Amino acid sequence: MSSESEIPKPDQEGEDESSKSASKKASKKEAAKQEKLRRRQEAALAAAAAAATSLSIEEDPLAANYGNIPLLDLQSKVEADLKAWTKVGDLTHELKGKEVLIRGRAQTMRAVGKNMAFIVVREKGFTVQCVVTAQPDVVSKQMVKFAAGLSRESIVDVHGVVSVPSIAIKGTTQQVEIQVSKLYCVDKAMPTLPINIEDASRSRLHLHPPYFVVEQFLLSEDFIEIHTPKLIAGSSEGGSAVFKLDYKGQPACLAQSPQLHKQMAICGDFGRVFEIGPVFRAEDSYTHRHLCEFTGLDIELEIRQHYTEVMDIVDRLFVTMFDHLNNKCSKDLEAVGRQYPFEPLKYLRKTLRLKFEEGVQMLKEAGVEIDPYGDLNTESERKLGQLVLEKYGTEFYILHRYPLAVRPFYTMPCFDDPKYSNSFDVFIRGEEIISGAQRVHAPELLAERAQACGIDVSTISTYIDSFRYGAPPHGGFGVGLERVVMLFCGLNNIRKTSLFPRDPLRIAP
Repeated sequence: MSSESEIPKPDQEGEDESSKSASKKASKKEAAKQEKLRRRQEAALAAAAAAATSLSIEEDPLAANYGNIPLLDLQSKVEADLKAWTKVGDLTHELKGKEVLIRGRAQTMRAVGKNMAFIVVREKGFTVQCVVTAQPDVVSKQMVKFAAGLSRESIVDVHGVVSVPSIAIKGTTQQVEIQVSKLYCVDKAMPTLPINIEDASRSRLHLHPPYFVVEQFLLSEDFIEIHTPKLIAGSSEGGSAVFKLDYKGQPACLAQSPQLHKQMAICGDFGRVFEIGPVFRAEDSYTHRHLCEFTGLDIELEIRQHYTEVMDIVDRLFVTMFDHLNNKCSKDLEAVGRQYPFEPLKYLRKTLRLKFEEGVQMLKEAGVEIDPYGDLNTESERKLGQLVLEKYGTEFYILHRYPLAVRPFYTMPCFDDPKYSNSFDVFIRGEEIISGAQRVHAPELLAERAQACGIDVSTISTYIDSFRYGAPPHGGFGVGLERVVMLFCGLNNIRKTSLFPRDPLRIAP
């Protein structure tokens, strides 16, 4: 940003034009430099991959114990058993002799001859040393070479047994080692990193003001609160429903969602993040449930194995929230009920989950024909809500595995049928409140999906590039809080939940 003394005065206009010209030339030169660096990185990555596979995996009888996990296997192919995973920060002497499974970033690799390699794995600031030692029927020399050839900051899954060395380990937070039996690369980082990880590492002090129940719940689940920019260069979800503006001579818009930035936070190893803040939609929706500006709750988290892990958070969060409202806010609810009478929301202790195909079948049996690869319209959603209430006794449920064609470009396709996606919507009283999904974390597939959805990839290049340095599988969701209040309280219009509502016709007061 220019200081006040640098602002050109009238008699400096010629000099200013010259400066602008020089600035443009410098920008072009820098762009060419970055493109050259990118090509060099890609070439280095290809060379590293070739070197790592110089000993043929196919010829190794122990090949199943290591390697790169295919993208197909990361598309929520297997349901998660989260109890099988151990956090790096929980690796202590008490686990000596126990088999563990961890996920983290390969911070450093060091080979000791052809029969041994050391990997320091980092997760949320905690580090542990993993030892890969060639031994018959367990670890091959090819596996040792694979381990030593990993690129720094790649996401890895490590299986092994905890051991306690006789001397203190320098350079790791955990004073135990993992004797590795299996090693898989979840996502390979580029060999040349844009920053020095050691220089960027800083201890973090979390200061939090008092939180209401949503924030308290999320903090208890190891989420970190973030705040993302509302002025962005390109559409955050695609489409034309954005408020466009001029940003110092550059086209910009108000963020439809913190989607892109919260994913970047996950790539930065935040693990689990949430934000509560304003969201802007320029849709011409003159309905009882749409606003042009509303308060959004956005959540994103790493996925260990299956996108149902995201739905688990939805389940526990909203049951906790509903219980709190009913038990702690009864006087407020009574006050609302006196002016706008409503029936208490019916919900289950374990939230109902239906596949999209199951919902379509229920509607079909009720005489409502639905395109199996299309979206549900408002009438169909309400009808399905009635059917679910009659059959399952709940007004709060999750519908998942939506058709890919009706979801945003960053949604992960299903592993067994690319016409469907690892996504979900959540409903209260027959109206949608949440859209969520597993995200595409592979940059090539992400660019391909963006183009297929009509998005100019150049406007989101920084977003796509953020996945080139190792990105864990992840997913999340967004919810408009005014709509939740409206439906929980059985109100007939969302404007009754906002102090200063903004809709297509209202911009004052």
